[in-house]
Amino acid sequence: MPTPPLRRTPIQRRSAERLDRILDACAELLDESGYDELSTRAVAARAEVPIGSVYRFFSNKRAMAEALAHRNLDVYAARVTERFAEPGGEGDWRHAMDVVIDEYLAMKRGAPGFALVEFGMPVPATAAPDQPNHLVADRLRALLADRLGLDADDDRLRVAFLVAVESADALLRLAFRLDPAGDPTIVSETKALLRAYLARTLD
Repeated sequence: MPTPPLRRTPIQRRSAERLDRILDACAELLDESGYDELSTRAVAARAEVPIGSVYRFFSNKRAMAEALAHRNLDVYAARVTERFAEPGGEGDWRHAMDVVIDEYLAMKRGAPGFALVEFGMPVPATAAPDQPNHLVADRLRALLADRLGLDADDDRLRVAFLVAVESADALLRLAFRLDPAGDPTIVSETKALLRAYLARTLD
């Protein structure tokens, strides 16, 4: 996994807590005013830290938003892993894919800043080729391969998960364009499409 775009990695607990406050403030401001209006100075004020503390970690607001995206992916993976640990559905990849979609929807509806940044920059067309869906696909492939006893390094599995993530990304964006809470019919069709496609590889 690429490392988040930090100028300095926090070592002490207090420094890590300060970084979390900065990213929390960044997420709140993204919800309130969008990426164009985001500034390092506004984030510092909201986080109640000196502006120098922001620049200690980030060179600009883009780096800050990218770090928030990385944190979002970590949080998402942790939520999926926690759901996988619940009893029921062991070895059932269809249940696992429902969990993957449902936890994404939960973050989309409730995680600060997620509606704009998600796992990548607010303007995906400017992102690097491996951002962000390749990262999501790789993380989910590792999680599900471990749960289902599959070979995470299998090229066929890698391509299948990338296609699945790209397809789900496009369809769920449509769902949220049609309904601020995510159109339930499009969400249901997305799950059906993923089941039909992944059955060729996972059954």
